[in-house]
Amino acid sequence: MKINQLLTGCVLCLMLITRPAEMHAEEILPKHMTPAAVKSIERGLAYLAKQQTAGGSFQTTQDGSTYPVSMTSLAGIAFLANGNTSSRGPYADQVRKATEYVLSQAQGNGLIAAGAENGRPMYGHGFSLLFLSSVYGMETDAKVRDRIAKVVKDGIQLTASGQSNRGGWIYTPGGGDEGSVTVTQMQGLRAAHNAGFTVPKTTIQNAVRYLELCQTPEGGIRYSYSSGNDTRLPISAAAITCLYSAGEYESPLAEECMEYVYGQFKNRKNGFQSGHYFYLNLYAAQAFYQAGDEYWDAYFPGQRDSLIKSQTSNGSWNGDGIGPVFGTSVALIVLQLPYKYLPIYQR
Repeated sequence: MKINQLLTGCVLCLMLITRPAEMHAEEILPKHMTPAAVKSIERGLAYLAKQQTAGGSFQTTQDGSTYPVSMTSLAGIAFLANGNTSSRGPYADQVRKATEYVLSQAQGNGLIAAGAENGRPMYGHGFSLLFLSSVYGMETDAKVRDRIAKVVKDGIQLTASGQSNRGGWIYTPGGGDEGSVTVTQMQGLRAAHNAGFTVPKTTIQNAVRYLELCQTPEGGIRYSYSSGNDTRLPISAAAITCLYSAGEYESPLAEECMEYVYGQFKNRKNGFQSGHYFYLNLYAAQAFYQAGDEYWDAYFPGQRDSLIKSQTSNGSWNGDGIGPVFGTSVALIVLQLPYKYLPIYQR
């Protein structure tokens, strides 16, 4: 009898010990983050890690071969968004190798690009500024920090000098202007500013003015200043994040862009569908998250489930026909926004 009582007491003790732990594990998940989402993220990160070459780049896939610096930077951001740094976390090695690769591609004029980058090196340059500036605040090795600082400072100068007279950027430095490249430069500059680097105020002001020039009667943003009034939903979403990054939270342009983008989202029963689906959601997710719970609560649960459902058996997403590194990196960034590890994505 005493033995039975003792065993019963032990079982009760174990229940008291394990139940709070289980409840606590559930409670620490951010809002709208589910066990299924956590598992999906784990599979995506594992896939992404396997695609990295010994040299740190992601050139073993279609998109990596075409845009090696862009893809390496985006993949690096996906690992950072999970809480990894170059010295901590299960993917510290991937972060460290990606950092080394991107640093090695910095050119004498400040441009961060591997070769031609399919004729569009400013994409890689903008994403690199974002990645390296984010790494800089987490790096503990003084020598590496110094190297990152030089590349970022030179990169800021390259971006500032490559701005068009209207205030935007295009695929090559100083070649003109269009919306999708402009937003990558603006976000890269904001990340650099967050990391403590000096960014010319006039560069940001002129970039905001460029977006204002590109606004359409619908309230969104056109492809470029000279492209007519064809509103581009992905660029409009990206413009919101850049305006927020520039401190333009309550500007008429930011409010009208949000009204347009959110209106498009609400009018589409299955969420956003676009030829640039991953690109669109990369920025729409940031915009809705930073705009507050009203927008985020309406957007994220459905988008979360859609991404989980579309993940392939090997853990990847094939994004916008560009390739699996791009799609997987973007999907992971979107899914991990609730973790709040990166200042650039926080409210």
